[in-house]
Amino acid sequence: MESIFSDGCYKEKLEIRIMPKLLQINITANWGSTGKIAEQIGISAMKQSWDSYIAYGRWCNPSQSHLIKVGNKLDMYLHYGEQRIRDNEGLCSRGSTKNLIKQITEIKPDIVHLHNIHDHYLNYKLLFEYLNQTNIKVVWTFHDCWAFTGHCFHFVTKNCERWKSGCFDCPLKNEYPKTLLDRSKEHYEIKRNLFGDCKNLTIVPCSDWMGDFVRESFLKDKNIHVIKNGVDLNVFKPVSNTEEKEEGSFNILAVSNVWNKDKGLEDIYNLRNILPAEYKITMVGLSADQVNRLPSGIVGIQRTQNVQELVQLYSDADVLINPTYADTFPTVNLEALACGTPVITYKTGGSPEAIDENTGAVVEQGDLNALSETIKEFQVLGFKQKHSVDCRKRSEAHFDKDKCFEKYIELYNGLLK
Repeated sequence: MESIFSDGCYKEKLEIRIMPKLLQINITANWGSTGKIAEQIGISAMKQSWDSYIAYGRWCNPSQSHLIKVGNKLDMYLHYGEQRIRDNEGLCSRGSTKNLIKQITEIKPDIVHLHNIHDHYLNYKLLFEYLNQTNIKVVWTFHDCWAFTGHCFHFVTKNCERWKSGCFDCPLKNEYPKTLLDRSKEHYEIKRNLFGDCKNLTIVPCSDWMGDFVRESFLKDKNIHVIKNGVDLNVFKPVSNTEEKEEGSFNILAVSNVWNKDKGLEDIYNLRNILPAEYKITMVGLSADQVNRLPSGIVGIQRTQNVQELVQLYSDADVLINPTYADTFPTVNLEALACGTPVITYKTGGSPEAIDENTGAVVEQGDLNALSETIKEFQVLGFKQKHSVDCRKRSEAHFDKDKCFEKYIELYNGLLK
């Protein structure tokens, strides 16, 4: 309230503060790694008096933000079918995207924060044609490389560098997203023009590794601001073992939202043949069919949304292995460290950025002998027993979600100023 004098009269002027609005868009809401990241960002925003909305394509858990569903199952299947035949990922879902744009217009957000806008639920061309005509500040977290390629999410699996000058003849067209045609050249040009024309775009790579790629892409002149992900340290923390550990055994854990060749599925199968029986391997995140087809000697658990079950698995493990071939900054590494469990990862993407010499080890991609020998060394050294506290301290110092996601709110406030 401000007091002023005018013409000999005392007057009061009430200052009304309008709550700023945040609208995030992602394939999921509070589900999976990117959905949980969006949820935590929304919570951090609300703590600082923002109003928070999350628009999502499919799969959600209850959220503290206002949820907006984009499209339906029919839209998704039609989008997938068109993409499968015509390499049209991100250019379908026209009606559902127009409906979302209407809702954005009604909400009038101060910040639109994009996460994964691919995966059969949104038309990125329509969305950016709209955003480019507004003064809305756009923040885009890059969880993968899709935004600056003509087709793929991670080109590193093929050592492809076409994305630096212009995609064509995509070597990944027969992998996800699989397609009969190859329109990578056309997609590349559409993205370069549309995303390049977004005058209010700030890009947030979630690892230094990703940031380096963005600075070599057609988006290199944009505002680029690295913010690494964090986890809830009040949830992910060491807990006591639920059962007595078998003497001489060593518990190896591997966790992923989806298991395929790029996540190291076949490498873990082969690792089972190399390691002696006292090394117990548990895989989390498998499909029902994958569980049924597991080689003997591996315990399979389907994807779980039971966080406490996951915390228990991390805490019971002697080591988390992450033999991934394509990843930006895996959340599973952070969750394991928070539970006091060291990590052995392939030298892939931003995965090694999570650990140091006291909290894990890095081996070259596909070197199963090095992976198995490092696991054996961890057992001999009693690595977890010696460094469990170091793992927890590293997570507290670098990957506390409250500290990490508050950086987004600082970014938002800076952009609005």
